[in-house]
Amino acid sequence: MSKGTVVLAYSGGLDTSCILVWLKEQGYDVIAYLANIGQDEDFDAARKKAEKLGAKKVFIEDLRAEFVEEFIWPSVQANAIYEDRYLLGTSVARPCIARRQVQIAQKEGAQFVSHGATGKGNDQIRFELTCYALYPEVKIIAPWRIPEFYNRFPGRKDLMEYAGKHGIPVPVTPKAPWSMDANLMHISYESGILENPKNHAPSDLYLMTKSPEQSPNTPDVLVIEFKKGVPIKVSHGSDGTTKDTPLEIFLYLNEIGGKHGVGRIDIVENRFIGMKSRGIYETPGGTILYHAHLDIEAFTMDREVRRIKQGLSIKFSELLYNGFWYSPECEFVRHCIDKSQENVEGKVQLSVFKGNVYILGRESPRSLYNEELVSMDVQGDYNPCDASGFIRINAVRLREHHRLQGLKQ
Repeated sequence: MSKGTVVLAYSGGLDTSCILVWLKEQGYDVIAYLANIGQDEDFDAARKKAEKLGAKKVFIEDLRAEFVEEFIWPSVQANAIYEDRYLLGTSVARPCIARRQVQIAQKEGAQFVSHGATGKGNDQIRFELTCYALYPEVKIIAPWRIPEFYNRFPGRKDLMEYAGKHGIPVPVTPKAPWSMDANLMHISYESGILENPKNHAPSDLYLMTKSPEQSPNTPDVLVIEFKKGVPIKVSHGSDGTTKDTPLEIFLYLNEIGGKHGVGRIDIVENRFIGMKSRGIYETPGGTILYHAHLDIEAFTMDREVRRIKQGLSIKFSELLYNGFWYSPECEFVRHCIDKSQENVEGKVQLSVFKGNVYILGRESPRSLYNEELVSMDVQGDYNPCDASGFIRINAVRLREHHRLQGLKQ
């Protein structure tokens, strides 16, 4: 007798294939769900594999467009970056994937959802907080936190043996000595030989970007147009290429950035669960947009609004990293950031070349830049004598500090 129906976030790889069979062994009916968020995957082969392993149903969902428009674009508006370097490519994908998993579970009347995230990482938190926020009654089966499962499969060799016994196809090529997660926004690499933070990343690790040394000797000049803080068009300066839908824009920026080796970082970060981990990331299109958006935002946004918005960006990045996309506080912060973007409109011209993004110029109908006011050659509507009082008022505090220091001597 079935214990119930479980929707498994399925990748087609060894781990989730073994989890699928193991869940069936435990007495569950399994629905396999695979999200297409831009990873390089043979989705037809994954469907056939899941069906062969006994999945009751298989859902393969193309989420690429909504991933860009509903998750990546708000992150671009926020200038989202975690601990000053990580552009959150894995973090931003998880609420997108888990939302559809919950929708399938509710539609199919499934009481359970399951995933293959480890018990030490951030992804278990991100998946499960999203599930509980959107489907509070759901029950979650996390095999890598169940002693019966992780004691049975302490290593990859044990999974391979289990796969052999249960007719699960195993990889014919040796596994890379690190783990990898890919989506439209980035590829991340961690664990294995990368766990020693002193080890250099092998040159053949990177799949999304060329080495800057091997990139073209001619830059690509792009014009990116923004409206309300979101890119609406990208144009190439010389070959006439133009993209104007969200998915096409992002794919094209990935192509240009990848060609020039843009967006590689190697960092040690603080996981939400309390440990430090080493991660290597390549985020070509996201890096180009980060620099372009920063520039048009500084050009069009009031100084004090921007100062507040910078604090909100840090908070948003932490909430996103920690898995709280569907929390009331994150919804509030996103609303505030969206409000801040009302006048972030215009075009940024930039050069992409040998691992770097260089801003060349910008223009906007909503610019706060007043050329006459700031010019050294034109006085404009500004009296230089006013600066004397401004300086004296700001010096009051400094003079008082000096007086106090003198009293201490």
